[in-house]
Amino acid sequence: MNNVLNAGPALGVGPALAGKRVFITGTTGFLAKVVLEKLIRAVPDVGGVILLIRGGRNGVTARARFEREVAASSVFDKLRAERPRYLEQFFADKLECVTGEVTEPSFGLDPGEFYALTRRVDLVINAAASVNFREALDQALAINALSIANLSTLARAANAPLIQVSTCYVNGYQRGAMQEEIVRPARASIARHADGYYDLSNLLDYLNHRITQVKAEVQDPEQLATRLTELGIAEANYHGWNDTYTFTKWMGEQLAMRAMQGRALTIVRPSIIESTLQEPVPGWIEGVKVADAIILAYARGKTSFFPARPDEVIDIVPADLVANSILLASAEALTEAPARRIYQACTGSGNPIKLGKVIDLFQTEAKRNWRQYDRLFYNAPKRDFQVVSRPAFLLMLRAMRAGTGAWNGVRRLLGAGESPAIEALRTTQTLAVTFSFYTAPRYRFHNNRLMALARRFGAEDAARFPVDPAQIDWPDYLCRIHMGGLNRYALRPRGVSKAAATAAAATTAPATCQEASIGS
Repeated sequence: MNNVLNAGPALGVGPALAGKRVFITGTTGFLAKVVLEKLIRAVPDVGGVILLIRGGRNGVTARARFEREVAASSVFDKLRAERPRYLEQFFADKLECVTGEVTEPSFGLDPGEFYALTRRVDLVINAAASVNFREALDQALAINALSIANLSTLARAANAPLIQVSTCYVNGYQRGAMQEEIVRPARASIARHADGYYDLSNLLDYLNHRITQVKAEVQDPEQLATRLTELGIAEANYHGWNDTYTFTKWMGEQLAMRAMQGRALTIVRPSIIESTLQEPVPGWIEGVKVADAIILAYARGKTSFFPARPDEVIDIVPADLVANSILLASAEALTEAPARRIYQACTGSGNPIKLGKVIDLFQTEAKRNWRQYDRLFYNAPKRDFQVVSRPAFLLMLRAMRAGTGAWNGVRRLLGAGESPAIEALRTTQTLAVTFSFYTAPRYRFHNNRLMALARRFGAEDAARFPVDPAQIDWPDYLCRIHMGGLNRYALRPRGVSKAAATAAAATTAPATCQEASIGS
């Protein structure tokens, strides 16, 4: 079934989801928490929510993990403050937790349990993923690709649409304008099915054969993980992707299209997801994301230069715009005739910002107001952050390695510990290996189909579920909102335990910043 352009009568999120039971994976992660919170807050008439959560050690149930890792999250602080009774009742009456593993057939449930589950599901949202860019190949395959068989089995048996959360970076080593369509491999040839998707049968057989070979050759668990990671990167590069994550997410798309042929399937591809723009509060984030790892290393004095292309557009999208995109796509899939649809939740075409501008904003804000970000900056930044070409970066690394190596030898002779410069060098190398592909973009993502979908909803839904990147004021978002949110939600104070930091988060005032108006 071909990807179809949006057409037809107006849509509504509330009417589409009223009375429907929504099955969601990945809620112990970042994005799915934002989706869940928005669903609870903005769609009170939803029939119910079913969460698939892996059980913990010693028989810990999905419900116990939900209470500890999801319900206690600061993402629900707004609801807890404004509508505590409603939230409590929703969790008690409308939220079900299923203890299961997404990578196992029937999620590890017995046949009777799985059949009963299919009878109470109206929509499947799959946000579960391994987002480790350098994951061991067997693990990345299992979570990001092969698990689609289990989710599509549920969706087909329940006659429910499947919303598959992917990533814009399935475009791999392609260049130019990236549209909302099926992505072809940039390098190696893979057979394409008549229905448009790529047939992975031979590729999966080969990858499983290579994984089996490596496991037979290596017994040490640490060495095995290293070998399987190296295998994943090598295969990804050979076929046209930078890392195992994007390679296996692309495979997940192909497997979803094959399994859901003739059924309702929507693939939602976000770009680099960062903190929320508006809801539930500006700046909410959990953990350190792609750009944040580099910001944090700079703030702690562990890196001051990085390979990147400052004149290219970097695609950063707030998490709430992605969550809204998922809910609009869900409403369409529940209302319209079954079809295969692809949407990209991105900013590069609608409100582009260049990487050099992003760096200027962060650096200027850090120099002006570093004291306001007490969890991010322990001291004032001592150096400017330099963006260099990849050849220059490699030369700088070589020179630094020679200099720090000699100095480290002297320190050892004097009985001192390892030089901090060695740690900084390691940090810079690790960050470059992991993230430099994302800071040297050679393509721009487009979201014409998503914007066309948004226009089919009424004014009330347009205000409640905004997806248009034009609303982002980049200096305000990157400084006041994102740096403030990173400081408040993702990091804990020095010397404070994680538990104590969680308890204190609700009473911490949000950071503010001066707008850094620097030209591109």
